[in-house]
Amino acid sequence: MRKQLRLNKQRRTRKFRVSNAVKKVSSRPRMCVFRSSRHISVQVVDDLAAKTLASASTYEKDFRASNKTGGNVEAAAVIGKLIGERALAAGVTAVAFDRKGYKYHGRVKALADAARDAGLDIGAKGSEE
Repeated sequence: MRKQLRLNKQRRTRKFRVSNAVKKVSSRPRMCVFRSSRHISVQVVDDLAAKTLASASTYEKDFRASNKTGGNVEAAAVIGKLIGERALAAGVTAVAFDRKGYKYHGRVKALADAARDAGLDIGAKGSEE
């Protein structure tokens, strides 16, 4: 129990540090990620206009019809490609990657790499902006 409380506190601290750094420094729209054990979702948000420009999620019916589960790396890659296409269709070419408190590996990394491969400018591969 204590270990889980400590890990939750570390994640909260990381979340504030990453999100605040992205919001303060960048004039780009933010690409924020939410990850649960069974699903992953992502939004491209323009903070200045307070508007969501594009979104993709494993909760969508189209995704669930073609894929079995949403909680693995393959699903994250599909969602990353989808958000890349939708953001480019909305006219967004460069975003600041807000991973919240999630570490940059596994599903979060797969999502970012797939969005980058779809043509979205997130920053250099392997770095977190």
